Amino acid sequence: MASQNADPAAVPSAAARKGAEAGATAARGSVGKRLQQELVSLMMSGDKGISAFPESDNLFRWIGTIDGAAGTAYEELRYKLSLEFPSGYPYTAPTVRFLTPCYHPNVDAQGNICLDILKEKWSALYDVRTILLSIQSLLAEPNIDSPLNTHAAELWKNQAAYKKYLREMYGKQAKNQET
Repeated sequence: MASQNADPAAVPSAAARKGAEAGATAARGSVGKRLQQELVSLMMSGDKGISAFPESDNLFRWIGTIDGAAGTAYEELRYKLSLEFPSGYPYTAPTVRFLTPCYHPNVDAQGNICLDILKEKWSALYDVRTILLSIQSLLAEPNIDSPLNTHAAELWKNQAAYKKYLREMYGKQAKNQET
């Protein structure tokens, strides 16, 4: 599994660093090409409830949206996320966080997400679509044994109370955003 995360463009020696600047520009170009391909693939996928597009003209910063899946506490809720792609992408995971406040056992107050595929289980085989679908799935199936939000993890055990809390919380947020 580790070999798929080895960056073939990595500079192996000090002697090779002389052309590293030109190589970094070329690597950034290949990352850009990959991101363009992922954008087209995501748009063509037809997956419901997920989307993402580059922010302005910056191909390395995207804004994504995820709809809560039907039949879950998050049904009818929509979340906005930021995705920032490093120059080492896809060999290095992007930084993904919620922009819309998200009350969830595996999301902290700053929107940081505790999801193994964004950390130690990252693979260069993953793409934006995989990331968004995984986060959408995480909403419905949190890992309450490794919470970032312990209050949400405790409340998760009572789904009726959890759903009620979400609706009250997001109802107040909607009112606050109107003023």
